[in-house]
Amino acid sequence: MTTRAFLPWPDPRLRAAADPVAAVTDDIRAIWDDMIDTMDAMPGYGLAGPQIGVMQRLAVVDCSDARGQAVRLANPEILHASAQLRTHEEASPNLPGVSAAFDRPRAVTVRFLNADGAVEERDFVGLWATSVQHQIDHLNGRMYFDHLSRLKRDRLIKRAAKLRGA
Repeated sequence: MTTRAFLPWPDPRLRAAADPVAAVTDDIRAIWDDMIDTMDAMPGYGLAGPQIGVMQRLAVVDCSDARGQAVRLANPEILHASAQLRTHEEASPNLPGVSAAFDRPRAVTVRFLNADGAVEERDFVGLWATSVQHQIDHLNGRMYFDHLSRLKRDRLIKRAAKLRGA
């Protein structure tokens, strides 16, 4: 088991878009394995490469009750999002101690390269959809709090800084 350290907010890499993955290789699979170990150690429902300093469009999600059902995604892109929304309290290990509730589409259809390197399209619903969207935001240099009003975002970031003694 190999866990990796999280980049602390406001590391500039958390604001940079990740690079596309050219092909799924053994090196990519090893990064995914580390990401799953790191996600499970959090514990959390997903993890994107930039959160641990890997600036490639890689993500993992596992919202299963028993765990061990992680989906490995390279170059994920949302093809369709439902009009129906779902509210969820989101957080990030890059800005520990704070969270915020907001709405995202309840279901999404995502195209990505899977662990075999094949193009796959999959529907994600509920918490799975929320986590996938959260990870794609990270891959695009966005944090969950970017979905909040400026006032709420500033308060959240100030509260996190206070918690870490900054």
